[in-house]
Amino acid sequence: MIAAARNGVIEEAWRVHSRRVLATLIRLLRDFDLAEEALHDAFLAAADRWPTDGVPASPYAWLVSAGRFRAIDKLRRRARFDAAEAELTRQIEEEAEAQAGVEPDEIADDQLRMIFTCCHPVLSPEAQVALTLRTVCGLSTEEIARAFLMRPPALAQRIVRAKARIRSANVPYEVPAHSDLPGRLDAVLKVIYLVFNEGYSAHSGESLTRVDLSDEAIRVARLLVSLLPDAEAMGLLALMLLHESRRAARTSAAGEVVLLADQDRGLWRRELIAEGGDLVERAFATRQIGPYTLQAAIALVHAQAERAEDTDWGQIVALYDVLRRAAPSAVVDLNRAVAVGMAQSPGDGLALIDALLEDGTLADYHLAHAARADMLVRMGREREALGSFERALALCQQGPERRFLEHRIADLGGMASP
Repeated sequence: MIAAARNGVIEEAWRVHSRRVLATLIRLLRDFDLAEEALHDAFLAAADRWPTDGVPASPYAWLVSAGRFRAIDKLRRRARFDAAEAELTRQIEEEAEAQAGVEPDEIADDQLRMIFTCCHPVLSPEAQVALTLRTVCGLSTEEIARAFLMRPPALAQRIVRAKARIRSANVPYEVPAHSDLPGRLDAVLKVIYLVFNEGYSAHSGESLTRVDLSDEAIRVARLLVSLLPDAEAMGLLALMLLHESRRAARTSAAGEVVLLADQDRGLWRRELIAEGGDLVERAFATRQIGPYTLQAAIALVHAQAERAEDTDWGQIVALYDVLRRAAPSAVVDLNRAVAVGMAQSPGDGLALIDALLEDGTLADYHLAHAARADMLVRMGREREALGSFERALALCQQGPERRFLEHRIADLGGMASP
């Protein structure tokens, strides 16, 4: 019983403090691998000491101090046997001693420094995502590899190379100067968005969502907004909160996909919708309106409709028109085409979707074929819709979405038969 209680305390401390402790240790020690070793050493020390001494008043500060001392001790031992490391050891030891104090408001700052470090432009976008998930979000190599359809050894090598690149390029563990912020912030927001998207709608597998990824993306975005209230950071957080508000309604009890129009809106989390709406207003008030804020505004229109038929599709089309100018993409054009089909007529939407498919950019995007099929169904052209749904199924890799498409095909098969 005592052992179980002790383990529970350590597990809770790990859940609450480990990512923050790691971020501070990386700043103090200037080495990812050494900091990760120090983190584990600190928790081993806590498991040994806390049951008899009691949990300290500030577990975070205790763990940082314990990890720092053990890391410096390791550096001293290494320096005895490797003269080349002696000078580096002395520098790290002096800097760590000089920065030994841990102020409460530095906890979040260290995490923000870590986000910008992981998203430094010397790293490829793929490496930025992997390193952020590993270091800031605390996911294991196996979890990250599974999320992005990679073999764990290959993903591990990507992370190792990213750490080495940061070390060789002398990337500072800091939030960049204000003059350098716009370019760097874009990368940070993109990584957070990619993490959330993978958690909100996984690319493959038997689960439609991965709550751990979505939760981490929202946590990191909250941190970013609290310390750096940029308009697009607020817009991104709003977008994620508004999407997250619908999570419980997106699947049935059996785990099947439920389309937006068919969702039980009583399951939507109104507190997240209210928070997201407030953030959208704050972002628009800055008059520095970017793509994330525009997408959040579109999500807010959906969220504010009490019934699917109350949705203001005209306003959504207008917002997509602005978004197309701010961040043109084929997917934005597809979403706008769907909105046109709802605001005007399915024929108008179908014409726009067909033009996109003929262009070839979305030829292998299953949602484009599914959207085309939906427009055809609304026009009473079931036989043609069946072919588009079958094409969408052939391209889809996600379990629940595949089952949804299979059901639609089965239903249409009976309707389209002579």
